Amino acid sequence: MSRGGEMVYIPDDSDFSSFRDQCESLEGWHCRYNKAGVTVWSQGQEESCTVQKIKTRISCKDVPAETLYDVLHDTRYRKKWDSNMIETYDIGRLTVNADVGYYSWKCPSPLKNRDFVTLRSWLPLGNDYMIINYSVKHPKYPPRKDFVRAVSLQTGYLIKANGDGACTLYYLTQVDPRGSLPKWVVNRVSQFVAPKAMKKIYKAGLKYPEWKRRHDPEYKPWVYPEQNTLPSVSLAELSVQHADSLENIDETGLPEEHLSTSDHEA
Repeated sequence: MSRGGEMVYIPDDSDFSSFRDQCESLEGWHCRYNKAGVTVWSQGQEESCTVQKIKTRISCKDVPAETLYDVLHDTRYRKKWDSNMIETYDIGRLTVNADVGYYSWKCPSPLKNRDFVTLRSWLPLGNDYMIINYSVKHPKYPPRKDFVRAVSLQTGYLIKANGDGACTLYYLTQVDPRGSLPKWVVNRVSQFVAPKAMKKIYKAGLKYPEWKRRHDPEYKPWVYPEQNTLPSVSLAELSVQHADSLENIDETGLPEEHLSTSDHEA
């Protein structure tokens, strides 16, 4: 997403519009999974050992778009539903609708766990809500020895209101996981991980209103910027995280049979 590949910038309306078009377009996408209201597409080289681009869509009955938007922003609630997450926190704010954050992700054993530092930006637009991010470097949050630092080239959510308290959620990601992954991992992402992850977000949306009533119900800094107490971050402190400057590991030889039952969860 970074323009020219070198300069860190905050996405503008044209970036959000482009992201929405990618979510809604079917051109160039190959359907990999379509079952029980969840669809998964991929784009790029089918024989590649890394996922080029993946897109998922789920219909969420009885969950208003604004509720799902809150779910995806609320880092305190994320601990309740995202079993892949090891740790997440906000580093600092750039503007009223952009910040920098950290996220670490539990990969299926025996793969190494990954982490990200990303610039995230969000935009409510009529009946649509969008959250997008890409990887950046922050001098105080360098790669850690216990994680492989992965790179989000472009990742985000599009939530479209359907009326009658329902919505459709799209998730689109283009990530360089750093390293060569076994083919079974690529297949597992499309067939198991992505669908389960989308269903978890849907279920989280159903349970969120009751949880939020008991946990600081008025606190929503992503809606009310005046509530944001994060320290300010300057764009000058950040630089684009290029994948080729990071550790590159080869995990292609790792066998699928080492997966435990718990690792099948998304």
